[in-house]
Amino acid sequence: MKTILVIEDHADIRENIAEILTLAGYKVLSAPNGKEGVALALHHPPDLILSDIMMPELDGYGVLQQIQNNSDTSGIPFIFITAKSERPDLRLGMELGADDYLTKPFDDKELLSAVEGRFRKKEIQQKYYSKALSQLNTLISKKKGLDEFREIIEEIKPMAHKKKSVIYEEGERMKGFYLIVSGRLKTSRLTEEGRDIVTGIYGKDDFAGINRLFSDGPYAETATVLEDCELIFFPKQQCEDLISKYPDLAGKFIKILSNEIQSREEHLLQIAYRSVRQRIAEAILRYAKQQGNANGISASRADLAAMSGTAPETVSRTLTDFVDEGLLEKNGNLLVIKSQRGLEHV
Repeated sequence: MKTILVIEDHADIRENIAEILTLAGYKVLSAPNGKEGVALALHHPPDLILSDIMMPELDGYGVLQQIQNNSDTSGIPFIFITAKSERPDLRLGMELGADDYLTKPFDDKELLSAVEGRFRKKEIQQKYYSKALSQLNTLISKKKGLDEFREIIEEIKPMAHKKKSVIYEEGERMKGFYLIVSGRLKTSRLTEEGRDIVTGIYGKDDFAGINRLFSDGPYAETATVLEDCELIFFPKQQCEDLISKYPDLAGKFIKILSNEIQSREEHLLQIAYRSVRQRIAEAILRYAKQQGNANGISASRADLAAMSGTAPETVSRTLTDFVDEGLLEKNGNLLVIKSQRGLEHV
């Protein structure tokens, strides 16, 4: 029987949540404020924590920080329950490491769906990570870091991810990075105006999320699958241990990070200083290179807009101009590049 800790200062809400969870077969512990909730979690570590945000003694953010700062409780899934639905609160919760968010009022189905979904995800992660962790730990005792790292990549079974699925979200606690075995994904950041800006496109043999490997901060962007892909996950802590022991492996990751930084800088300069036509032409060529097809690309107007820092309407007008100029040809959802040199000249 899994144990769930409910931390909520409103007695009626706390008792209602406890009743729903008990009827669903869970053991429930409850606390009326954050201070008592932390004490209870430390003495009787639960399998999952549901916590309100606005509470006396200690608010939900403080609860989450204390839970994560303790090695015995840091891995416990954490779901916020709150009446506040503004984006700053959602972002702060995710930056601190919350796993999910429930906005009041919610019914029993929403509650159980969030809880069961979190348990399912944790079970899948534990099953998948166990082999990766085991093999990475084995590598610690061996001599050739880079060679053994390659062998591990070949032996771990990749996880499949469907198109449009989110791998990790901006502000989410950084737990590791991913190697793309097949398919493609993009990373993006949300502007203050609520618009997505694509920060990178990744394909086979690329690493995603690696730019935060040596940082204690959360993921700085959201990674979304562009086309069905297979990924291998590498836990952050084990990789840091390996890198500290093997200079050849450290050198490899430093090179990857250097290339990543250079690519980001070039992309930012293009958005800052190039004209709309130049940015859209660059986005088309970048997509073509990433897809390994110099003759054409399959990309939506929204993706091209996010990549070039423009609006979808602007992309549509510019693509029409490129077609009129003989640089492109539209074939359904495919953009056929008629003159690569022409786009490069733009």
